[in-house]
Parts: sequence; C-alpha cells; structure tokens
Amino acid sequence: MRQGALSGVTVIDLTRVLAGPYCSMMLADMGADVIKVELPGKGDDSRGHYPQINGESAYYMNLNRNKRSITLNLKTEEGKEILRKMVRKADIILENYRPGVMEKLGLGYEELKKINPGIIYGCVSGFGHYGPYSQRPGYDIIGQAMGGLMSTTGWPGGDPTRSGTAMSDVMGGISLAVGVLAAYISKEKTGQGQLVDVALVDSIVSSLEIINQIYLVTGRVPARIGNRYEASYPYDSFRTKDGMLVIGAGNDKLFGLLCGLMKQPELEEDPRFCSNIKRVEHHAELKPIIEAWLSAYDTETAVQMILDAGVPAGPIYSIDQVTKDPHIAGAREMFVEMEHPVAGKLKITGNQVKLSGTPVSFRTPAPLLGQHTNEILRDFLDMDEAEIQSLREKNVF
Repeated sequence: MRQGALSGVTVIDLTRVLAGPYCSMMLADMGADVIKVELPGKGDDSRGHYPQINGESAYYMNLNRNKRSITLNLKTEEGKEILRKMVRKADIILENYRPGVMEKLGLGYEELKKINPGIIYGCVSGFGHYGPYSQRPGYDIIGQAMGGLMSTTGWPGGDPTRSGTAMSDVMGGISLAVGVLAAYISKEKTGQGQLVDVALVDSIVSSLEIINQIYLVTGRVPARIGNRYEASYPYDSFRTKDGMLVIGAGNDKLFGLLCGLMKQPELEEDPRFCSNIKRVEHHAELKPIIEAWLSAYDTETAVQMILDAGVPAGPIYSIDQVTKDPHIAGAREMFVEMEHPVAGKLKITGNQVKLSGTPVSFRTPAPLLGQHTNEILRDFLDMDEAEIQSLREKNVF
C-alpha cells in the first residue's frame, strides 16, 4: 500500500470542538502529520463532551484520530516561540478562534507569513474575518439559523428546525479542507502561501443551492415543506403498510417507470402530472395516489419492487440500521474499530473519501492530552531534554 495522499504534509492544528477538527481529521486520514496544539490541563473543549467511555469523550476520539497532541500555553513568550518554530517547518496551520485573537497574540497570518512565506493559514469562524458581523461568536446553531437552513427545515406550519447534526460545522470543516488543499496546490506552483477564510454562515448559504435560487429568480420565499424537494417530484417520503420509504423519481422517465409499476400509466398523461414542473405544482394531489398504492406493501418489499423497476428508492434508516447495513458499514467501511489506550475498543465513523491509489487510513487513535509533547519538541523541533525540562518548569506545557 502506498503512503497517504498527504504524506509529508505537516499541519499545525489549533482548532477545537468540531468545524476545525473535522477539517484536520480529513487531512490526517489522508496521511498528513497533524499536530494538535491544546490548552495545558484542559485541552480541546470536546474532551468533555458526551458520550464518554472510561472518562474519554467519544466525540473527541472520533474527530481526532490520526493526530498527535502537544499542550502549549500561548500566553507565554516561550509558548509563542515554540509555535513559531513549528510554523517554520509546517505547511498548514489551522485555527478557529474569534477573528483578531491570533493577531493580539502576535500569531496572525501577517506575522506568521514573515517567518514562513509558504504557510497556508486556514481559519474557520462563525462569520469570517471581515464584515460587520466578524466579531460575533459563532456556533453551529447560529450558522444554521442565519444561513437560512432552519427556516426551510421542518414541516409546514411547524417551527424552524435545526438539522439533527451540526451541519454548519461539518460544512465549514469540509469547506476549510477544500480551501487549504487548493491553497497548498497553489503554493506548490508559486511558493507563496495564503490565508483561507471560511465562515460557518457562508458554508450554509452555499449549501442551500436551489433554495436560494427560488427566491432570487421568482421572489418567493421558500418555506418548510417537510421531506419534499422544491426542484422535482415525486422526490419525497411516503408511507407504506408498516413504515416509510423515500422515492427519488427526479425526471419524466423515472416517473413513467413508477407509473408502470403502479399499473397506472394514465398518470403520465394526466395534465397535473405530465411534466416535472406540473408534478411539483400538484405534489399534494400526487402524494396520496402513491401512498394508496404503497399501503398494500411493507417497506422492504416496496423498496425492492421500486428498485427493480429502475426507480431510485430507499428505506428511512435509524442510526442502528445504518451501522449494520452491509453496503454502508460493510463494503464502504463507514464504521471502523480502533483500540484506544484508555477507552479500549470502540467504533468510530469512517471517511467518506475513497482514494484508489492512496487510500485513507486509521493509523492511531485520538491522542491523550499532551501525549506527544516530548516527542514533538524532541524530534520535530530538535530540543534536548534540558530545554524541555526548563519549559516544563515554566508551565509552557
């Protein structure tokens, strides 16, 4: 097996909780040497998150596999100087402090690029590093609320609803990963690094795609529509005899196949349903017709019948079903087992990116707090034991 795609790339990771660690997790899975810089005595806030195994957070362990941990007090001059030395030898630095914090410490992009012109400085925050809201605190729920996602999630007549997972943090983390990798490729060509500025709110706004366009093109403000999709129909959830499933008949051909399966070919010619646009307009009339047909079948049977007819469909899985599915959990390896020195054996979520020549890997469990401090100071920064002991006595780490 070849080394990871990012083998040889060194990442200094000052991020905490989710958006930044999600980005550095992806880079680490792809082979980068990610050195996580944590607050002495406390570490990443997510070390205290639920659920816990033997006092170790599964939240933290999932997002911080394949990384090394060093504790560093950046309020001390010695701590700042150690970080500067690390940046001189690094390719990428990541942080998710409120804009201006790193500059006050003398560790912002403008200062760090003086010691390493090729450094890629990736930062993710609630609202980005410029603009009237840049100093506001940012959390996932704020990104979902102000980016528009909550206003379009939920059922008609219901309250705006947060997505079940921290979608603005995840989208922010993925966006940051794309940005720093693009900047790294540019640096390989030009020798010059750059600042990569990602906002959680921007990431949500971008993800809304057709929702934004509906308002920009038609002037209609999209509202909550349940599981239906604004762009095509039938593209929705439907009730069966014993549960629910989803159908994704996203074009006229697929709708025709569905009509044939239902033995109702006349629906294709019905003026209410004869085109995708018409079906979107008359979705409330089409849904009960489909559900009346489905009422004779259990979910598993109905899904297989629809798939056999060539129409996209699937069951609505609960999380326990996802973790046991032979395709998702089996063939695609979206859940992998690791051995942690304190938590013991646990399963973590796999990586969604599958590379044929340099596959992602899960080499080491999430580090204990400061586990690699001596190793990094000694091997990465070439310090001797006397220097390390002196720094320890000064509470630099």
